[in-house]
Amino acid sequence: MNYYKISITSSAEMRDIIIAILSQSNYNGFEENDFGFKTFIEEHQYEEAVIKSLADQFDFSYKVKLIPNQNWNAVWESNFQPIQINDFCGIRADFHPNFPNVTHEITINPKMAFGTGHHETTLSMMEIMQDLNFQDKKVFDYGCGTGILAILAAKMGANSILAIDYDPLSYENTIENCKKNNIEQIEPRLGELSVVNDDEFDIILANINRNVILNSLPSLFLKIKETGQVLISGFLKSDIALMTSTVEKIGFVIKKVVDKGEWVCMQLGKK
Repeated sequence: MNYYKISITSSAEMRDIIIAILSQSNYNGFEENDFGFKTFIEEHQYEEAVIKSLADQFDFSYKVKLIPNQNWNAVWESNFQPIQINDFCGIRADFHPNFPNVTHEITINPKMAFGTGHHETTLSMMEIMQDLNFQDKKVFDYGCGTGILAILAAKMGANSILAIDYDPLSYENTIENCKKNNIEQIEPRLGELSVVNDDEFDIILANINRNVILNSLPSLFLKIKETGQVLISGFLKSDIALMTSTVEKIGFVIKKVVDKGEWVCMQLGKK
């Protein structure tokens, strides 16, 4: 399968808005840089008119390059850099050296499924996770991407983790990364929220996008224990009023809000 690489040059503020829009479509692997970001999409899903229309609405420029099937993953891997979050967690590929001093080290095969740990939403989720007790907890990672958050939950002591994603690439990459980290308590599952009949979760992790979260919140409310915690991310500061109104209307209480750049993460509870 061939992919298109779209390199977008924009301001940091505009970058977050464009990523938020594209992440609701079929784009994968957002790689941010000092000038904007790069993203990838399957050749048959790319529509020039969509990018051109966005460029007409917002202030950015872009370049498009076709990446043949045999090369696209190598291109992605070559750009992947390790991430370290203080002494709490480090994320690296197996071709990078070990971190000298971190409590939890995660090794991933950095394919282009969303969730390599670089994005502000993932970093914010990890920041809140650091202060939660995962020991012997039942966890649901909704929209697991590469499985990073599920793997971190396992390393923090969770004994039962369901990780689902609708994207076959993400599903397969999560399986691969679980094996790479010798994690057995994660059950990867391919599909939408409708494939999850489980409930009574202690912690739910939902790092997706605004629209999916808004549509899913009533179901997530029913799936979490009375004493449970729900972490949501993938929306912008400009969405805070809408998100706050919606979560409170459903019955959630906002416990904590963390923002990085233009992105926001919320910790929710029932009481």
